[in-house]
Amino acid sequence: MSELERLRLLLESERVKLGVHIRQMNSPGSPVYRALENVLPPGIILVASFGSTMLVHFYLGAAVLALGCWWWLMKQQPRVKDAVFERTAALVLSAEPQFDFWWSRGVLSLYAKLPDGEERAATRRDDWRAWVRALPEELETMPKVS
Repeated sequence: MSELERLRLLLESERVKLGVHIRQMNSPGSPVYRALENVLPPGIILVASFGSTMLVHFYLGAAVLALGCWWWLMKQQPRVKDAVFERTAALVLSAEPQFDFWWSRGVLSLYAKLPDGEERAATRRDDWRAWVRALPEELETMPKVS
């Protein structure tokens, strides 16, 4: 079994957690970036705010802007973060060259809490394959963490 296959199994059993640098992956040029979910909603909020200000009153425009910012920060942005994480995880777990490339860019990290309470983490400067190999074998057969 390859290291990536073992990593997939450990991620599915929730014994290992994958970390993703959301800001780096949610930037233009990234294969998981979606302009419509990042540019269109704030653009609509701004146009609605300016339109309300021009057509009705400054206070209505300010209220529309405040409500739009609240909606963006509390409702939309968490959805965008989750979507970017899911797309990134699917991309990097699809093939070892993909995982290697994004690991070398510093986009990914790994974390595991072992049954004895020891915590292990790996970042860009660590070898992710050696980190996965160093995890105990019984970690795969343990039940999911709730």
